Amino acid sequence: MARREKFKLSTSERRRRRFSDSFKIQKVRELESGKKKVSELCNQYEVNKVNVYRWLAKFGSMKDKKERLIVETDSDTRQLLSLKKKVAEMERIIGQKQILIDFKDKMIELAEQTYGVDIKKKFSTQPSNTSGNTESNTDLA
Repeated sequence: MARREKFKLSTSERRRRRFSDSFKIQKVRELESGKKKVSELCNQYEVNKVNVYRWLAKFGSMKDKKERLIVETDSDTRQLLSLKKKVAEMERIIGQKQILIDFKDKMIELAEQTYGVDIKKKFSTQPSNTSGNTESNTDLA
């Protein structure tokens, strides 16, 4: 009786093996039909599970499907819809405020041109320090 250990390949021999695409496709079809399991295929051909899953990703029937099923509760859906409504309302309000700001800027610009007066205030002076004199605080220490 032949022992399985006799037929096992060494690591270097397994690294040199190459499986043809037709072989991989055939094995992927067997996996997808349920005739074989991944573990059976790995044991039979001494292939790593990672490689078998790569074959499935490359040659499997699900490789072209990029759909993703999202499961969420009813409350999550309602909350998401309410948040989307709030975002839309805030974007609308911000848009209105921006229109008002642009209108006021244009009115100031037209008034400056019409009356020849610089209406815009320029803040060239530094704001006053309201925390008090720092020198007197260091003298006490």
